[in-house]
Amino acid sequence: MSEPVPAQRSTAESAPAADSSTVVTADANTVPAVRVSSRVAALDVLRGIAILGTLGTNIWIFTNVEGLIGYLERSDEPTGAAMWVERFLQQAAQGKFLGLLTIMFGIGLAIQQRSAARGGRPWPGKYPWRAGLLFLDGLLHFLLFTEFDVLMGYALTGLVVAYVLATSPRAQRRWLIITASLHITVMTLVAAAIAFAPQQDSAPAEPLDPNPYADGSFWDLVMFRWDSLLLFRIETIVIFPMSIALFLVGARLFNAGVFELNGARIRKRLMIIGAIALPLDMALGMVNPTLVIITRYGIAPFVALGILGLAAEFYVRRPRPGFVGRRFSEVGRMALSCYILQNVVASSICYGWGLGLAAQVSGNARVPFTVAVYLVTAGLMLVFAHVWLRRFQRGPVEWLWNRSYQAIAERGGRPA
Repeated sequence: MSEPVPAQRSTAESAPAADSSTVVTADANTVPAVRVSSRVAALDVLRGIAILGTLGTNIWIFTNVEGLIGYLERSDEPTGAAMWVERFLQQAAQGKFLGLLTIMFGIGLAIQQRSAARGGRPWPGKYPWRAGLLFLDGLLHFLLFTEFDVLMGYALTGLVVAYVLATSPRAQRRWLIITASLHITVMTLVAAAIAFAPQQDSAPAEPLDPNPYADGSFWDLVMFRWDSLLLFRIETIVIFPMSIALFLVGARLFNAGVFELNGARIRKRLMIIGAIALPLDMALGMVNPTLVIITRYGIAPFVALGILGLAAEFYVRRPRPGFVGRRFSEVGRMALSCYILQNVVASSICYGWGLGLAAQVSGNARVPFTVAVYLVTAGLMLVFAHVWLRRFQRGPVEWLWNRSYQAIAERGGRPA
């Protein structure tokens, strides 16, 4: 990957949905279509915020001595003021950036569909190949580094939504209503089951023995993920309807002009929704962390919509982001690379096959340790994206993904 990447034809044509941010401005009546690529500042910035924001949630999993198992069981929770600081920091990121990233994937699909329509290409065309490559990326990422990978779920969701977007607006609206209703029903039933379940003995859970996160080799952890495949993939299955709904919300918002000057009313409504949802989300999560089903999967997506509306409003009259915005936008342009790499860095710092620092930190010291690991990892992503994009047009994973897709597409004819 040391050679410079050749000039890309169009982001919407050649990159996965997470990295598609080319806006097509050709006249709809022009044949053949003349396309002018322009990158909306808010899209890249929002993707960068979403990527580093998901790290804000996942970092607590890395720094727990028992990894995801310990995080779910809330093992070794600090006491006193450290407990409240940890709860605040966890709740500040919980679900909000997952929701934002999911919405951004839906926007990416809408952009690709618009590009295909302008170019006279069928939709979804060869998109299933793109979804297949993304699924393979996610599977490798899951097995090698991160049991809470989202790419596999996004690949399957994108495959479904790509075909939904080929239907009429009325059919899309039905899909949105049905999947959102199904998600709300499932989450309500799960929350009720938790609330009315018989009280269990409050004795601490048995330690994970053997503990592959602290004591195992790299291969031990790979096999642990494989053996616990269903457990670690259950969230992806349960929130599948929510993912479809948020993909569709993202596509509808983009097509409705949320990033355009005349989309002010849409952005205002999104910001109001987020402003109402945020304090409710924080209050419930801080008081009772067991309400994570309600906050992460019920309220947080509305906060994500508020973040999207706020960023879109900020950048709609600022086609060029400032210094901070440029750093986030660089991460956004390399979303797949930075998402994978930040998990590689964090796991190598915390897990036993790497530096193994998580096992050396006590419960009350975990908050400053976690903050430090986050700042180091996020800082490395910002620097890496900036340095890489000074020489190359795509991130390394995006480059590999694009080359793989082009090889597949060339065998089947002109890429769609």
